[in-house]
Amino acid sequence: MNTQDTRTFSFELFPPKTPEGMEKLKGTVARLNAVGPEYFSCTYGAGGSTRERTFQTVDWLCAQGIDTAPHLACIGSDEAEIRDIVGHYIDRGIKRIVALRGDMPSGMGSTGRSAFRYANELVAFLRAEYGDRFKLEVAAYPEFHPQAPNAMADLENFKRKVDAGADAAITQYFFNPDAYFEFVELCDEAGIDIPIVAGVMPITNFTQLARFSDACGAEIPRYIRKRLEAYGDDKESIRAFGHEVVLDLCRRLLEGGAPGIHFYTMNQAEATLKLWQELELPSAH
Repeated sequence: MNTQDTRTFSFELFPPKTPEGMEKLKGTVARLNAVGPEYFSCTYGAGGSTRERTFQTVDWLCAQGIDTAPHLACIGSDEAEIRDIVGHYIDRGIKRIVALRGDMPSGMGSTGRSAFRYANELVAFLRAEYGDRFKLEVAAYPEFHPQAPNAMADLENFKRKVDAGADAAITQYFFNPDAYFEFVELCDEAGIDIPIVAGVMPITNFTQLARFSDACGAEIPRYIRKRLEAYGDDKESIRAFGHEVVLDLCRRLLEGGAPGIHFYTMNQAEATLKLWQELELPSAH
């Protein structure tokens, strides 16, 4: 079991759409970075749709001396474009990449001009081209990918990413800790021994959470959904109940040996910082 000293705690951001959003994000990052996360990740839109905004956000984070892990999605990109993107990150001193298949933008077709169909192919390419220059994180799905034909097929796909050279994994968010621990047990039985960091989404907006969850296949347990629905427009009650749900989830994950938590911050500081402080998480600095 991992000790507290070797666990990693990190934050995810998405690239803002406007200059005003970028200024707001800078303030959010200052607050989040003060507690000493291991790194910040930054998302990359479907088919590279946020490429320039991702670059802008990553470049700013690096300029602040913040360890940054940009997402790199391969669907919709050829090898030359991937090399160009990675070259940009090498110039910024990036040492960690979250390697993903990514989603195809609406109307682009099944693969477009992609040189890669799946994330394992991207991981293999990055290892072949750049050796051990980067720590490669990949995605894991404790409740299984919504497009997988079945649970075991999804596990086999995850193993292919690991075998291709992934160093660690970050899970899709979930609210049932048993789903995480059962997934980790299945991975152990399959000979998968990389750290599987738990992805956690603070609950602050039920409508938004329900929309995200329906799209990505993350289950909101019935008792949580019904409680949140009952609060209606009472934002304060939603946040208070959501905090207790996620705080209990985090405690159970850490007590059960999870090697870390990756917080999906939604570019907000308050909910994540409250969890960090009550969990008494350590600074990586």
